[in-house]
Amino acid sequence: MNAPVVVGFDGSPESLAATEWAVREAQRRRCPLTLLQAWPGPHRDVAGRDETFRRAQEQLASREAELSEMAPGVAVTASPVSGDPVEALEEAGRTAALLALGSHGLGTIRGYLTGSVSQEVLRRAACPVVLVRAQASGAQGGESDGPVVVGLDLAHPAEDVLAFAFEAAAVRSAPLRVVHVWSPPAGTEYMSYGAIGGLEGEISSVEWNGLAKAVEVWRARHPEVAVTADLVRGKAAVELVDAAATARLLVVGRRARHTPLRHHHLGPVAHAVVHHVHCPVAVVPYG
Repeated sequence: MNAPVVVGFDGSPESLAATEWAVREAQRRRCPLTLLQAWPGPHRDVAGRDETFRRAQEQLASREAELSEMAPGVAVTASPVSGDPVEALEEAGRTAALLALGSHGLGTIRGYLTGSVSQEVLRRAACPVVLVRAQASGAQGGESDGPVVVGLDLAHPAEDVLAFAFEAAAVRSAPLRVVHVWSPPAGTEYMSYGAIGGLEGEISSVEWNGLAKAVEVWRARHPEVAVTADLVRGKAAVELVDAAATARLLVVGRRARHTPLRHHHLGPVAHAVVHHVHCPVAVVPYG
């Protein structure tokens, strides 16, 4: 059986949006869906704790039934877990195709306000994590009809990021836009205009060749995906936020940290897009 899509559920509007996106994704991938609700160990001395726990279980069962009706071909399983939500999601991510989490917007400001659980799962998960913003849009599963956009950094391993992006485009029958952002080396601002122009032309040629080579391998593996590759001069965080304005899904990479440390940083690009992009964002670990 294919690895499942796992989605975190806590009854909030953000998690409701994430579960809808997740069941559509499971439907596209033809894989099962696990609806995970993590609940810290019971404290019987807290007034109303048992009643709150009972209501949470009822809410979970109700959402499981709703999702099963929404996508009849998807095997939906509700999984209540007693434990820390971050640790439960991290553990589930070891065998999942991806994790989906909800994220709420900043009022009139375009972007995400990710909670502590989402932030920690993004840093620690072994599989791709997709953040889905709660929105009033009627788009199926919180996605528009735009392309899948992937931000590619040629200075780091790109195989896992491109594999996820091409698969995401393929299961959606959507076009894929590959964006690689480059900037001149530090210190070129002190060079003459003529020297700068020659150097930038040389660098952009090298960058373009690297981009074309990286994309061509995956284009051959997924001939059904219509691909465009763009070399953009600027700052990656800014350009990818702009590129995502019409995207149905943005895919970026995150360096995987194979150490016991828990407080890893996302990196400036991943941090920027998860806070400022309106569409679902997939953060894929690599390395």
